[in-house]
Amino acid sequence: MSIIETITDVNNAFLSRRELTCNFVGLGGKLKSLEGVDMISKEFKLDGKVVVPMRLKTQVGKSLVTGTFYVYDDEGLAKKHINPTIFSRLEKSKAKIAEADAAAKEAEVKADAPAEEAKTEEKSE
Repeated sequence: MSIIETITDVNNAFLSRRELTCNFVGLGGKLKSLEGVDMISKEFKLDGKVVVPMRLKTQVGKSLVTGTFYVYDDEGLAKKHINPTIFSRLEKSKAKIAEADAAAKEAEVKADAPAEEAKTEEKSE
């Protein structure tokens, strides 16, 4: 499991957001933006807030990722301040994850079906 080290935690009152910069130790090249958002949300207890990953930078020669995240209370304000392409990329990532989960569940159902058919055939004989 990785360790999250907080580098900066700034409350930007002018833009009504919280700006977090953290180091993720031991996740060099393995951390995805949505996984980083989940980890930050759990670490700082940001339930019900909009967390936007702005930058993930892997340090050269180290297994360290530095991430910058913006935390908003209101999603409308976040969409007003941040470039729309960032939100479209996040939506694409969420859609891919949802498709992968659906495919995994479908594969489990197909794997369970032949086993159940074999059991019913054995009982009928």
